[in-house]
Amino acid sequence: MVESIDVARRRFFTAAANKEKPTTFRLPWSKSETNFTENCTQCKQCIAVCETSIIKRDRQGFPYVDFTVNECTFCQKCVEACDVDMFDDPDKTRPWQAELEITDKCLAKSNIYCQSCRDICDAQAIKFPLLANQVPQPEIIQQDCTACGACVSTCPQEAITLLQTESCYE
Repeated sequence: MVESIDVARRRFFTAAANKEKPTTFRLPWSKSETNFTENCTQCKQCIAVCETSIIKRDRQGFPYVDFTVNECTFCQKCVEACDVDMFDDPDKTRPWQAELEITDKCLAKSNIYCQSCRDICDAQAIKFPLLANQVPQPEIIQQDCTACGACVSTCPQEAITLLQTESCYE
């Protein structure tokens, strides 16, 4: 006999935890954290179709994006695979409201030449202006950043993170 899990009951007990600002990114174009956790059926279809294998499951079983593994190509396969209406129109909105941050663990900030994040960034949102007799330092052009996460997984020091902005998942 197969026991079924009462998803509604699980969601009731985890609702308090979900009221805080989420620390993980849900799927691109998700309408809101609340909408996502209330409507996601945890069918795993998004995980199966992700071409870069960055969609993982959190402790409650909900999908999230792990940028430390790879980047999002914005292929929209996760949106297409989902039978639930919990996404904004990909043609009209950004996938996430996020900002890139480079911490002091960055090799360039320790005067070691490294520009791996710039080299991988298709949007050219990370620049390294030349400085006389110094190691070039990273500069982020936030409005050009697509929040794909390519730079996160490439950084040898794990010095790059994507931070959700205030408007993300409101």
